[in-house]
Amino acid sequence: MLTAKDIMTTECITLTPDTEIATAAKALLENKINGAPVVEDGAVVGVLCQADLVAQQKKITLPSFFTLLDGVFPLSSHEELEREMTKISATKVAEAMTPAPTFISPETTIEDIATMMANEKLYTLPVIENEKLVGVVGKEDVLKTLLKA
Repeated sequence: MLTAKDIMTTECITLTPDTEIATAAKALLENKINGAPVVEDGAVVGVLCQADLVAQQKKITLPSFFTLLDGVFPLSSHEELEREMTKISATKVAEAMTPAPTFISPETTIEDIATMMANEKLYTLPVIENEKLVGVVGKEDVLKTLLKA
């Protein structure tokens, strides 16, 4: 059975929280990758994906409200709106990245990886061993296994 260590990319393109958004976008496009781990002091602190950068171009979603007995109540939290505004106006990777990303180990099976990608829409998975980044599994890495089969 294939595992992450069999399909992962070991020569990882990484970003730092202080990387400029334009520089990060260029790195993703030039390397033809969907996302990259964000590393600070040797630890993976986030993942920046193309979807995070595309979000900068979207319209702001204003919160919906409902009224009850002359009171107005928001249907979404103030924190969600703040996060969306920060992401849209991001100039640094730290403001646009997905913090506290989902990690996998080198022993994670391809079935588990595919399930995470499909169900949770996670297409860039850092591979961590002994608290250190040892690789990245992207959706292309999983797709390449179809060609080998």
